[in-house]
Amino acid sequence: TEDIDWINNWKQYFHQFYIDDLLVIPSWEEVKPEDQGKMILHIDPGTAFGTGMHETTQLCIRQLKKFITPETELLDVGTGSGILAILSLMYGAKHAVGTDLDPCAVDAVADNMANNGIAPEQFEMMIGNIINDKAVQDQVGYEKYDIVVANILADVLVPLTPVIVNQLKGSRPGTARGNISGRMGQRDRTEEGNAVRRMK
Repeated sequence: TEDIDWINNWKQYFHQFYIDDLLVIPSWEEVKPEDQGKMILHIDPGTAFGTGMHETTQLCIRQLKKFITPETELLDVGTGSGILAILSLMYGAKHAVGTDLDPCAVDAVADNMANNGIAPEQFEMMIGNIINDKAVQDQVGYEKYDIVVANILADVLVPLTPVIVNQLKGSRPGTARGNISGRMGQRDRTEEGNAVRRMK
């Protein structure tokens, strides 16, 4: 059989693209002269999830851009490459915490933070299942976050939602819509949401 580098072979299909006025560019491509001065997100997911090409990721990005303030504390559940948390910090959020089940996400997040000028103290990364691991819940903290974003499948959002409300500040829930899942029967149960926030 042909000897193929499957870890890197997919890169030939991932090229720079725009999400509205945001240029998303992989680490192995150069910024074009005409794009100098634009807002640019450098991303390399490695073996973690998160290039920015998926429609739900782009919907989350658009919602985050609306709600981020200089005082925003953000929790990104299933952070993957860290794309949503990193971009939130680039949009001006104060601080972000990301959780993921995949240990590969740690290196991906660290590389993408460095490539986008995000300081280590701005973004904390944790590995573990926040749904059923009390130690992870305690480490993440309670009543701390203005925004929780979870760009994950509906069948994960269903058990996640009643847990994650404990991490949110305030008492009046609101939802930023985003998760377009194949599980149509569960979309209403999760309010089609993968960016959840509590309104002050």
